[in-house]
Amino acid sequence: MTHPATWWKTEASGVRCLLCPHFCLLQPNETGICRTRQNLNNELVTHAYHQVAAWHIDPVEKKPLFHFLPGSQTLSIATRGCNLRCLNCQNADLSQVAPSGFRPEQTMTPAQIVEMAQKIGCSSISYTYTEPTVYYELMLDTARLARKAGLKNIMVSSGYINPQPLKELIPYLDAANIDLKSFVADTYEKLCSARLQPVLKTLQLLLKEKVWLEITNLIIPGWTDDLDAIKKMCAWLADNGFSHTPLHFSRFFPTHQLLGVPPTAVKAVEEAAQTAKDANIHYVYTGNLPIHHREITLCHHCGEPLINRMGNRLITCRLTTNICPDCQQFIPGVFN
Repeated sequence: MTHPATWWKTEASGVRCLLCPHFCLLQPNETGICRTRQNLNNELVTHAYHQVAAWHIDPVEKKPLFHFLPGSQTLSIATRGCNLRCLNCQNADLSQVAPSGFRPEQTMTPAQIVEMAQKIGCSSISYTYTEPTVYYELMLDTARLARKAGLKNIMVSSGYINPQPLKELIPYLDAANIDLKSFVADTYEKLCSARLQPVLKTLQLLLKEKVWLEITNLIIPGWTDDLDAIKKMCAWLADNGFSHTPLHFSRFFPTHQLLGVPPTAVKAVEEAAQTAKDANIHYVYTGNLPIHHREITLCHHCGEPLINRMGNRLITCRLTTNICPDCQQFIPGVFN
């Protein structure tokens, strides 16, 4: 089942996809790096539309989003395919295959997705698990209907998308978590088969357009655990207006093509978190660790606890507005 794709143009030597920074030039019948977009009869089509390969009800904290509707549930959806080739992919069974061979019961329209979220009682829909850029048309059409239905839209992404398609999506986007996989350009290319700079542009555009944003950085031993690189990343974030953007450092466990790499030492994650705090990043969290004090949201001004969590589970939340009840300081986020 195919669906017309957007963001492409015809060239003398084929069809050029304009959706992401790969800018794939596709010959007749050829499929892009993402495995979802194909040149059929010199028109670009997507195989991902309708093809919902996975859906689940998640706490919004799992995305992770710690400053966006705490304690709410989100309907997470994904298709197959991805425009990255991350060696550490945790969902390779979805992301590194094409959206083909689906049973009829696995197809869903945008209207059906929104209806499901409403029936379940979710506050939002999350486009996640694989890279939502590769099912852009499904995400955009669903987000438009979700907005009309009073649901929020969340994009969990690598941020490897071109500015113009992102600008088309932003009016319907309420929150995003962007996986900043490495701040070293060479490492980013070796780890993900993509480039760092477009991701930084995505971060800046989301910040400028006031989409609620949180950032994740996975600490992989021998790949992304260099403290000097982490210091540079945190300095760049602080210098470019991201001091109030929550930053999540996550612990790596062996997976996919990095099965020989050991789990990240807890100390390395803690050192990264402290590095961020020292760089004036106000809200720094750690993930994939045992119960940890950095799961708690503290007011960056008075230091009083505002939100208490245990892993992805909300325990208590003292915020109903953006004002700290103890010192009246503005707390960045969406809390109602």
